[in-house]
Amino acid sequence: MLRLEARRVLRDPITLLFTVALPGFMFLVFGSSQDYAGDAVGNGNVAMAIMIAMAGYGAVTATVGLGASAAVERSHGWGRQLGMTPQRDIGYAAVKASLAVLVALLPALVVFALGLLTGAEGAVRAWALSFVVVAAGAVVFALYGLCFGLRFPSEGAATAASLSVVLLSFLGNIFFPLSGALLTIAKFTPLYGYVALARYPLTEGWVITGGDLVHESLWVPLTNVVAWTAVLAVAATLLVRRSRARQ
Repeated sequence: MLRLEARRVLRDPITLLFTVALPGFMFLVFGSSQDYAGDAVGNGNVAMAIMIAMAGYGAVTATVGLGASAAVERSHGWGRQLGMTPQRDIGYAAVKASLAVLVALLPALVVFALGLLTGAEGAVRAWALSFVVVAAGAVVFALYGLCFGLRFPSEGAATAASLSVVLLSFLGNIFFPLSGALLTIAKFTPLYGYVALARYPLTEGWVITGGDLVHESLWVPLTNVVAWTAVLAVAATLLVRRSRARQ
């Protein structure tokens, strides 16, 4: 089942474009090609900070779309079809979780490879840890997509969920540095903690705010990630129960 699911994802050119090609293109345009790309930040440079953000954006877009499509599949009767096979719910969940890891790896690998080739710099430890956080942390956002798909069980759920990620990326201090009140608001959005945590091995807590650098403790992104993971898990559980009650 995992092999078939992976082939289905890889056969979709739109998915590959928006989750793999677009983040890589955005990194090249807004990251490595800019004059500020070589400016120092933490134990590396700005190019690597932007590289991590774009890899995270692509990974989250992929897993959100996957979560939403999984929910729509079940709402359209796929769950009942699986109920006629030896496949159990835990097996279905394991396949979807494994698939989420695989699709998150695709944009992360492409963007990190582009960064390596175009001058992104950082400590070896920062490269390794940031990649792990980008790939593993993005899987949590499959829950976000799942909530979308369960709440709005239509074919457009995955698209709507992915578009909402674009808005959250602007609010989450991913596409450009925020400052003042906007930065304060950003710290309560789900993507802020995820990307800030992925950047932490590089930036060592230093955050760019409109040309200035301010230090942020590790507990800030950690608290954000833990809190949003709990919120999304509870919301997904309640929506699953609601959908089963309707059936």
